[in-house]
Amino acid sequence: MTQAPPATGERTPWSDLPAHVEQALTEKLGAPVRHARTRAGGFSPGVAASVTLADGRRAFVKAVSAEANPHSPNMHRREAENAARLPPEAPVPRLLATYDDGTWVALVFEDIQGSQPHVPWRQPELTRVLEAVGALSATLTPAPFPAPRVADDLAKAFAGWRHLADPERAAAARLDPWTARNVHALAELAAPWGEFASGDTLVHGDLRADNILLTEERVVFVDWPHAMRAAPWLDLLVMLPCVRAQGGPDPEELFTAHPSGRDADPEGVTRTLAGLTGFFLGHAARPAPPGLPTLRAFQRAQGEAALAWLKRRLRNRAGCRPLVPDLP
Repeated sequence: MTQAPPATGERTPWSDLPAHVEQALTEKLGAPVRHARTRAGGFSPGVAASVTLADGRRAFVKAVSAEANPHSPNMHRREAENAARLPPEAPVPRLLATYDDGTWVALVFEDIQGSQPHVPWRQPELTRVLEAVGALSATLTPAPFPAPRVADDLAKAFAGWRHLADPERAAAARLDPWTARNVHALAELAAPWGEFASGDTLVHGDLRADNILLTEERVVFVDWPHAMRAAPWLDLLVMLPCVRAQGGPDPEELFTAHPSGRDADPEGVTRTLAGLTGFFLGHAARPAPPGLPTLRAFQRAQGEAALAWLKRRLRNRAGCRPLVPDLP
């Protein structure tokens, strides 16, 4: 199985932030930035920096323009909307200020004094994170604001197997023989995933090590542009292939041992996992987006981990009509 490369984009240094953007942030924060340190990790191609203001206060600034990546400004806008509506009890950074001139979008958050989980994953940190994922789900059920429904928000993304039925796309995705032979069956398997993954929990939608900060007291979840309403187990399902691709334990064992996973409908989990797998493998075959040179390799590693997990779940349906008849 492929190991995931570092989750990195081509960061824009603070010194490249346009003067008018920095001036606007100074006015919003009430003091100029005296020191900025670029933060590693994450796929944003823009500015991501911990800053110290002239009056000693600290903050975290993320800013991007359409020149770095045409889709990133809208991602920042969506994150700003979501962050402003998250409840105060949620373990997330507080949004302090925003700036949007139509080209540049900047968000200012409280600066969390923590670190990302170690990769490869270490068991004590993973245990903390998994417990926190369960607590996050409980805190955000029912959803505190009307975020998009998962079946609508991911409808195109989770239709990956239908696209991979095209021979050229399948060849670009470098599917193994069993997967290539069963693309149509996998598309059928994944088709009703939205019926099972729907729910009224506000989920993060993109949990990975680089979207998590560990402090001495708590686990903090950052980067919320993908928030949606879904089943309470969806964040766990989306996260575990990445954990596996970054040196973590078997996802099936983690999922079935977790309170959210134990309560989930097994068939619904399998079908949603099929949709997620098609998303990862289908997107991994695409050209790299501007400013995100490692994204496709990262998605491939997640896809291979998700596919191995999916095959295991299909094989374990002993005595039942197989969802995909040609099992490996």
